[in-house]
Amino acid sequence: MNEHAEKSAKTPAPGHAAQHATRFAIAGRPIGRDAPPFVIAEMSGNHNQSLERALAIVEAAAAAGAHALKIQTYTADTMTLDSDRGEFFIADPNSLWQGKSLYTLYQEAHTPWEWHRPIFARARELGLIAFSTPFDESAVDFLETLDVPCYKIASFENTDLPLIRRVAATGKPVIISTGMASVGELDEAVRTARAAGCRHLVLLKCTSTYPATPANTNLRTIPHLRELFGCEAGLSDHTMGVGAAVASVALGATVIEKHFTLARADGGVDSAFSLEPAEMRTLVVETERAWQALGTVSYGASAAEEKSKIFRRSIYACRDIAAGEALTPENIRIIRPGLGLPPRDYDRCLGRAARAPIARGTPIDWSLLA
Repeated sequence: MNEHAEKSAKTPAPGHAAQHATRFAIAGRPIGRDAPPFVIAEMSGNHNQSLERALAIVEAAAAAGAHALKIQTYTADTMTLDSDRGEFFIADPNSLWQGKSLYTLYQEAHTPWEWHRPIFARARELGLIAFSTPFDESAVDFLETLDVPCYKIASFENTDLPLIRRVAATGKPVIISTGMASVGELDEAVRTARAAGCRHLVLLKCTSTYPATPANTNLRTIPHLRELFGCEAGLSDHTMGVGAAVASVALGATVIEKHFTLARADGGVDSAFSLEPAEMRTLVVETERAWQALGTVSYGASAAEEKSKIFRRSIYACRDIAAGEALTPENIRIIRPGLGLPPRDYDRCLGRAARAPIARGTPIDWSLLA
């Protein structure tokens, strides 16, 4: 880590935590720790180049309870070159896309720009907040014509400062995935965004492997992001299932993004690590439950627990006790319910005499003892 990054890791930079409130809203939906997590269904290329399927994904996301639907705005030509050179091909044998050229992959995965308007329209009709990830400035210009309420910067673009500057200049909330970024790189991205006009920022902890493993997810970074940069923090999750996302809520995640498809068996560039509709429903329900469960620091019986106090243990006569008879382990016991003296008084009761006969099943009280 360089000197600049080390300094940034210790002290929030000017223009970070000291000057920026974190809570805000996207299209009227509150983003912050006093609201349920904002769940984004990422369509990516799971439409498999079918507008009909894309619209079906929108409908399934709404039915599953997602709060937002996100797509990606690029073309193969705005992403890369159509080149035969080796570095333009994916060589990693463990990659889902091994052997494909970048150009071919982005041709297969891109969402045609003429689809954006009908996709966004269907999403809005169904109550979803619809927005996109632009990958170059022309995409931002296009998305502005569609009046998107916010923008997402992908992990692989979090060092593209000109793109971040253009997005921030819209004045709309910006969500940035942090995959692969060092503290110094994130500091540059955040400074650039805020200098260009971004007032509302979310940083998403992200692991840029597909799929990601839980062991490589490092959720404890989430509260550190919030503290270091003075902004909302969340999770862009590429792990399988919903466990990591639910756990992230306990660490303060207020935005959760998951790739989404109708069925992994249908294939598609991102289908292998995407949630299906039933899983998305589980994600929405369980992350909200996790948020509700956070509560506050609390000891003692809550109002809801008061009625359960009767089922605590207390001291009872376990057989008939004659007047003047001493209390012994044979005639008193600590049992449920809790209407007698508390268990802490058991030793003090032993050896005391009964003032009057005590019937079996009577809760012991000091008034019964001599």
